[in-house]
Amino acid sequence: MIYFDLFDYFPDIRKIMQTKTPQDKNTLADLGLFYAVAIWGSTFFIVKSALDGIDPVILVAYRFLIAGSILLIFLKFSGRPIFDGWKQALVPGFLLWMLYIPQTIGLQYTTASNSGFITGLFVAFVPIFLRIIFKRKPTIMEVIASAISLIGLWILTGGMRDINIGDIMTLITAVTYALHLLYVDKFMKRGLDPYLFSCHQFLLVGLLSVITALLFSLPFKITSIDSFWMMMFLALFPTLSAFVIQMAAQKIRSPLRVSLIFALEPVFAAMFAWTLGGEKIIAHRALGGLLIFLALVISGLPAPKKKNT
Repeated sequence: MIYFDLFDYFPDIRKIMQTKTPQDKNTLADLGLFYAVAIWGSTFFIVKSALDGIDPVILVAYRFLIAGSILLIFLKFSGRPIFDGWKQALVPGFLLWMLYIPQTIGLQYTTASNSGFITGLFVAFVPIFLRIIFKRKPTIMEVIASAISLIGLWILTGGMRDINIGDIMTLITAVTYALHLLYVDKFMKRGLDPYLFSCHQFLLVGLLSVITALLFSLPFKITSIDSFWMMMFLALFPTLSAFVIQMAAQKIRSPLRVSLIFALEPVFAAMFAWTLGGEKIIAHRALGGLLIFLALVISGLPAPKKKNT
């Protein structure tokens, strides 16, 4: 079977990647993660608007099935064995489904800002699960960075207001977000193909969503052309491109570093609101964003060495 590789068409790219230093690769990974979180930061109001013309479970089904099908076609033409590693994708794929279903349904009942804040609470769960489940003790600098990030998140979004059923559902998203990030780290560090791994997850999320829709007799129809185009945007950019980049970046970046970059999601959401949305810049929200950036810087600092007595 012929193995198709983009590097065959752009051989200079392969040479460049092979000569990059570890620091260069870390920088590229971080830039990719910044792209992913910037795209995700733009989606809260898009998803909320799309729900005017499509059921939330069906929206999740369509966006992930479209993304997974496109990736599957690419993998088929590239000659990759498309069933390799599918078992490893079962747990992360289920967690990804449990991330998006509660969040998307929850947006029917809560505000985009509440959803953004509660989803961002995954930053607090990452070091907890890292210690309890994955038996890795976070460094003191990582713990400090997580705490500062949470303070910044609270200031930026204003915290939770008027808690309702949508907020409680979104809290499930925060928990599964943290677990998904850590399981992705586990399998990517083992050297799994990020394209195959992403494809398997996407198709599983889509399949589980379709099964759920059939069980509850949910309408598959999209009643608004605007909702259709928003669904296509969500499939191609926040799903297909952003998640594949996340998988690749997590091969070389620590899960806590990734979680702190992802904590910038509401920061980018605010930036989109201030620029494209025409909203006024609010001082305390800007301060919250700066604290999250500060947390990201602190997370990269070495832990202080203990003095010998």
